[in-house]
Amino acid sequence: MSDTVTVGLDGTGHSLAAAGWAAREAGLRGAALRLVHAWAWRPGDTGYVGDRDSEERMVRAMLSDAEARVTADHPGLEVDAELLVGDPVSTLVAEAAGAGILVLGSRGYGTLAGYLVGSVSLHVLRRTARPVVMVRETGKDSPAPGASRGVVVGVQDAEEESGRVLDFAFAMAAERGVPLRAVYAWELPPVLMWSPGSLWVAQQQGGLEPVHREILAAALRPWREKYPRVEVVEHVRAGSASEVLLPYAGEAELLVVGRRTPEPGVRRLGPVTHAMLHHAPCAVAVVPHL
Repeated sequence: MSDTVTVGLDGTGHSLAAAGWAAREAGLRGAALRLVHAWAWRPGDTGYVGDRDSEERMVRAMLSDAEARVTADHPGLEVDAELLVGDPVSTLVAEAAGAGILVLGSRGYGTLAGYLVGSVSLHVLRRTARPVVMVRETGKDSPAPGASRGVVVGVQDAEEESGRVLDFAFAMAAERGVPLRAVYAWELPPVLMWSPGSLWVAQQQGGLEPVHREILAAALRPWREKYPRVEVVEHVRAGSASEVLLPYAGEAELLVVGRRTPEPGVRRLGPVTHAMLHHAPCAVAVVPHL
């Protein structure tokens, strides 16, 4: 699989922030940066700017400007830019399949005719089986020199399918040389769901929280061994996953969350992932489970 970092551009400040984030990521990986704009000529859309040739010149100028910006900021980086003609969602899903990571602006209306980046991004997230990083134009994705806000990963369960999410989070922390905060939220189950025997076992271990601490520790153990240099801080809190995770995201440079692999007819992100995409102030990496 290619380790190229690919960015989908639409001309908004959000997508330019995504390009900046992606350029830094490509530099950390020693990878190439690919800038693309997926363009479909739709003269009937709101925002129609003229004839087809005029719009094509505009999108090519946008790509050239973005390429010039990242090249100036990262002179040693291998960068290429391409205008791709086709449906934006299908085109970006295909681009993601051939990239190490796809980076998109997280929200905002495009300056180009008929391009709603928020809608396109969400559809791409639901359909791709590759990691996607969503970046906002807030400055939070660009820590000051010497800053080390770290990476945060939301751990929703300890099943084997979470391995891809944890592997991605550990790798991102390792390449940055920053701590990884693993956040696990648990909620008190309805009494009827717990048998007397289960309650007795939990009581013998000092309550329910130690049980969940062990669940998190077990989930992290293989990845601690694989990435021994990554400093890991474990956080176990009672409450809904979204409410528990969001405060940690406020102090992170990157939040990593998982989602179920796309299935035919199923296009859901999950409530926690959806909440983080809308409310987390930092860049959010969405990694499909295996």
